[in-house]
Amino acid sequence: MNRLAPYAAHETATRGRAHPEPPPAGHRGEFQRDRDRIVHSGAFRRLEYKTQVFVNHEGDLYRTRLTHSLEVAQIGRSICGALQLNESLCEAICLAHDLGHTPFGHAGQDALNECMTEFGGFEHNLQSLRVVDELEERYAEFSGLNLTFECREGILKHCSARNARELGEIGRRFLERRQPSLEAQLANIADEIAYNNHDVDDGLRSGLLQIAELKEVALFARHQAEVERRYPGLGERRQIHEVIRRMINEVVNDLIETTRAQIATVAPLTIDDVRSAGTPLVGFGERIAAEHLELKRFLRERLYRHYRVVRMTAKARRVVRELFESFHADLRLLPDEHREAAARLEARDGTNGRARAVADYVAGMTDRYAILEHARVHDPAAVS
Repeated sequence: MNRLAPYAAHETATRGRAHPEPPPAGHRGEFQRDRDRIVHSGAFRRLEYKTQVFVNHEGDLYRTRLTHSLEVAQIGRSICGALQLNESLCEAICLAHDLGHTPFGHAGQDALNECMTEFGGFEHNLQSLRVVDELEERYAEFSGLNLTFECREGILKHCSARNARELGEIGRRFLERRQPSLEAQLANIADEIAYNNHDVDDGLRSGLLQIAELKEVALFARHQAEVERRYPGLGERRQIHEVIRRMINEVVNDLIETTRAQIATVAPLTIDDVRSAGTPLVGFGERIAAEHLELKRFLRERLYRHYRVVRMTAKARRVVRELFESFHADLRLLPDEHREAAARLEARDGTNGRARAVADYVAGMTDRYAILEHARVHDPAAVS
């Protein structure tokens, strides 16, 4: 690892873990331990079969939540190295950021949030924190993964004031309008870079997007024209790869240079100075920010709202909604361990606890498990 900047997150100065533990063995640090625990978690493995844009059974080559998380981590680590930030912390945050995502991507999240409206709502970002704090069951001495404060801080990207008040120290920055570490800020933008650019690739592979229409988008058009000029007659798949890697390279370089300039202006001496800055210090320059937003809007209109995607997401919403309603109405339909968890939470928190336990079960499902479980519950011909 490169020598860290003084305002980076330093493992020797971590705010620690909720349950104190002896330091890790000499070959790794605290944030590397966080990363390793995330990679070995059940929630991380399940990401392999959770939707990014296309549902698991629609094709083997489309990105999943797992491959997306790996791509986010790769981008995050690369930028951290250039900015002398802590690569291990950023990698851990990137790998964990989608652990709480439902099956079927944002369609599943929206459906589950609607089901939970009367019971505190559902948001995958908060659920990711819930997974690492409570739901993973691997260690004898504590529930969850017992990650460092800095890693948990980065996982919790967004939070309402109501929820922040219930989260204690980890939610305080949302009430005090403070910033997270630079590594956490960077992980958030690495996520945007990955899904914007790689959804273009999956959209073209699926045939739902065409190169001709993407020429309306300045960032794509500029690099596509350059690739065509340099490599006339190049096959389409190789052309797409060349364009996308150039797009990522440009926005990453812009992010690095803009962030360096913003850090130089604020001149933080410690991570606490970063947290006290009035605004995030990691970001794009004005032109690239506008072009990245243009690409994001294009994907929303032409890919995420394409009728074939909408058809699938409508079915996905119905599956999630009907699973929640059935389990919430009759806990006897739940597998034993989840029925017992629902009973415990209901005894403690009433109907809100009952609903939260059902939401935990549904949110933890993979796409294909949700489809199978829906059939088991609703199809008389399905094998239970």
